[in-house]
Amino acid sequence: METSITNKSAWARFVDKNIFIQFFDVTLRGCAQVMFQNNPLTGLLFFIAIFTGAFLEKIPEVAFGCLLGTVIATLTAYISKLDIDSLRSGLYGYNGCLVGVALPAFLENTPFTWLSVILGSIVSVIATISLMDFLRSWKVSALTAPFVLVSWTILLASYSFLGIKGVSLPEPTLPHQYIEPIGHHPSIDLVVVVFRGVSEVFLLNSVIVGVIFTIGLAVSSIWAAIFAILGSLLAFSIASLLKADIASIHAGLYSFSAVLTAIALGSTFNKPSWRGLIYAIIGIIFTVFVQGALDVVLKPFGIPTLTMPFVLASWLFLIPNQDIMPNHRR
Repeated sequence: METSITNKSAWARFVDKNIFIQFFDVTLRGCAQVMFQNNPLTGLLFFIAIFTGAFLEKIPEVAFGCLLGTVIATLTAYISKLDIDSLRSGLYGYNGCLVGVALPAFLENTPFTWLSVILGSIVSVIATISLMDFLRSWKVSALTAPFVLVSWTILLASYSFLGIKGVSLPEPTLPHQYIEPIGHHPSIDLVVVVFRGVSEVFLLNSVIVGVIFTIGLAVSSIWAAIFAILGSLLAFSIASLLKADIASIHAGLYSFSAVLTAIALGSTFNKPSWRGLIYAIIGIIFTVFVQGALDVVLKPFGIPTLTMPFVLASWLFLIPNQDIMPNHRR
């Protein structure tokens, strides 16, 4: 993730002159940073994709929650007077952005859910600061761990409160070999599956959304777009080879964490190279295994894995690769 604004473009100079435009710029960057991009145009395209997908899937509260979460987290960072370079790059907004997506997606649309979005977005900033300090000695980023920890807490708490009721949470069951053998794989459209995997980063299941996300990545970084496609494609291939649940594979549920791992290891924290490519491929494959393992671990609790497979796999691969990582990323 980029942490400084180095090029004083016309837009950057315009942003510097007006605090309201600056807040708008930082909010857009906060959304873009979900996929490690420090680019307001990428953030704008991401918001367009999210609103498009949410309305197509008839869950508009996800889109408005995403916007609210990003705004609240960004506002919290401004009020807290946090590190200006990180703030201006959107690094305090992206976890709130994801909290705003997840809670309305899994909880009933009530005033208490929206209050939870506001609280969760604020706490995500606090959690980001705490994890950044804790992980500094290992020279790794907090990634989306604050989002996962905050969302898990609220989703688990929903089982205790009638005012916050889960409506799309997985059904709690004890771990077992729950994948039934099938006679043959149904025919697939590879392009559809790959772009669905990209769109599921924001819990949306849409080819159109995945395409817009990929375009948004390409606007900021061609390599990020390439690795996003690679991550989704490879995760689909590995999950299919291992005969995972067909419905989950086709919905992109084995791909979205792998997409983030691919971007992180392939183009964000490492220089794009043959060595980095091999390292990223290994990380992507392992992310699929982490996804499968966490699906089983969390099944009894009735909560989704969210992006924790990406977080765990990326932490594991980022800690030892200081010789691959560019100095400015450390």
